[in-house]
Amino acid sequence: MSDIRVLTGPEVAAHANRESCWIIVHDKVYDVTDFLDEHPGGSKIILKYAGKDATEAYEPIHPPDAITTNLPPEKHLGVIDASTVAKVVKEVTEEEKRRLALMDARPPLDNVINMHDFEVVAKTVLPEKAWAYYSSGSDDEITLRENRTAYQRVWFRPRILRDVSSVDWSTTILGQKSSLPVYISATALGKLGHPDGELCLTRAAAQHGVIQMIATLASCSFDDIVDAATPEQPLFLQLYVNRDREITRKYVQHAEARGVKALFITVDAPQLGRREKDMRMKFVDDGAGAEVQKGQDVKKDQGVARAISSFIDPSLSWKDIPWFQSITKMPIILKGIATAEDAVLAFEAGVQGIVLSNHGGRQLDTARSGLEILVEVIAALKARGYYPSPKFEIFVDGGVRRASDVLKALALGATAVGVGRPFLYAFCAYGQAGVEKAIQIFKDEFEMNMRLLGARTIDELVPEMVDASTLTSHTVLVPSDNLFNATYQPLVVAKFRESKL
Repeated sequence: MSDIRVLTGPEVAAHANRESCWIIVHDKVYDVTDFLDEHPGGSKIILKYAGKDATEAYEPIHPPDAITTNLPPEKHLGVIDASTVAKVVKEVTEEEKRRLALMDARPPLDNVINMHDFEVVAKTVLPEKAWAYYSSGSDDEITLRENRTAYQRVWFRPRILRDVSSVDWSTTILGQKSSLPVYISATALGKLGHPDGELCLTRAAAQHGVIQMIATLASCSFDDIVDAATPEQPLFLQLYVNRDREITRKYVQHAEARGVKALFITVDAPQLGRREKDMRMKFVDDGAGAEVQKGQDVKKDQGVARAISSFIDPSLSWKDIPWFQSITKMPIILKGIATAEDAVLAFEAGVQGIVLSNHGGRQLDTARSGLEILVEVIAALKARGYYPSPKFEIFVDGGVRRASDVLKALALGATAVGVGRPFLYAFCAYGQAGVEKAIQIFKDEFEMNMRLLGARTIDELVPEMVDASTLTSHTVLVPSDNLFNATYQPLVVAKFRESKL
């Protein structure tokens, strides 16, 4: 006989205040009274659903097991008798009606021919607050835009009269085979844009032999993502380091036990940048959280980014690298290197790679692009005899929208390139099919560009195939990027409230 307690709707509804707060999530009842003031999104959002079913608000921005992870077992009260809970008929707002109509009017997927098209569709169909979170950069968003324009300051020097009837853009990344010299970089909170969230990426990556990096702050749980992968599908893990090192140790070792092939430690986020588009939405009022976070005080008007990241340890330093090396045998890559000096230190610390990254323009504004950093990093490592090395791989992310961008980075010395937002926008707009189409677009562009460049394999991409002499000249004029400019949403200033006069 089962000893699981079954509760009724009226029983739960009787606990709808700060002194006794019960909620229903996924047909289970939890006592969250003691958690109210610890919730990173604030107590207001929980109290809004006190005594009620909070699943609809909870699911898009929490992994399924977040509540079970953060609440002690005695706070798991039982299951709800669904027949005793009144069905809530959600009022469809005019904004939501308009969004659903736009979803129906999306261009057919066959009409999407580049990554910018996915962004246009996602910008149109996403809820305004979700778009603000995904698209925002820090401060004046100069680095966000520079990530794109940097690639346009590098010009090709194509070679001719080579037999390019067959070209091969497959490669190996950290010992794992990949059909592209591209991996899917970690982006957070995928369910804000699609009900299946990051699973869209996992399933599409499996179909096309592409490597996915799982985000610490994914909406889907880590195990759900791994379970959705095929048995031989390689996965990487992006890690935000928790103040509680025991939590981090368990998370890393669990990932290794589940077969994750590499650990990417984010090192450029001791505090998250001020992402003003997100901040203006005050998304935190709608609740925000993820599996790994713990209750920390956060400013309640700083947007979802601050709310979900309060667990990150700002004390992380070089002295912690030996500890990470002691808890895992996975290759360790430092994600967020921004100078040649730190690239040298990373090599000397014995890690297996680095990502030259400014966090998609979301951290220190006016930081340089990963592509620009790449040139000085290669020079510094070469000067010390550290490059090339089979034990140390160099990656770049930020701003990539074309296979030609990837080819420029590879010619300048990168092993592979991380792509985040384009794949995110692809599944926000079209689900798994969108991601598969994005991968196919990359493949088609690689085939064309490698032939035109005169490179038959990735190994034939050499520095002499590009002219990067103006890469560091930030004021040099280049032709306007009309597609990027069409999708970029300029920042706005504070608005007056509507006058009653």
